[in-house]
Amino acid sequence: MEFKQVTLSAKKNIALIAHDNKKQDMVAWCKEHKAELLNHTLYATGTTGMIIENETSLPIQKLISGPLGGDQQVGSLISEGAVDVLIFFWDPFEPMPHDPDVKALLRVAAVWNIPIASNHISADFLISSPLFNSASA
Repeated sequence: MEFKQVTLSAKKNIALIAHDNKKQDMVAWCKEHKAELLNHTLYATGTTGMIIENETSLPIQKLISGPLGGDQQVGSLISEGAVDVLIFFWDPFEPMPHDPDVKALLRVAAVWNIPIASNHISADFLISSPLFNSASA
């Protein structure tokens, strides 16, 4: 299978998604990295975006809620080249009612070589990488 080659600018388009039990963890992560996140364009699925924006004052481009198609909307943005990084805090102990959408999103992100963080520590590693704020080919 061929993977897409993506060129990234220094200003990233970051998609933020968090399942219900992980929304407060996402908010905490966004507060911790607010200064860095202000330098980038942020997208989020509906409820997650509303909570992050209300609790951090970060500007968020809110999409529709995940179960209503928001995960697919993020996948579409990835395939259009409009998302560079996916930060998706999911709960491994909770069943995902829209599991096929989640799998499709992760597949699209993998095909397009989009960096993915699935929890607080992996998101810390990603945002602290020297590559995060630089352009890359």
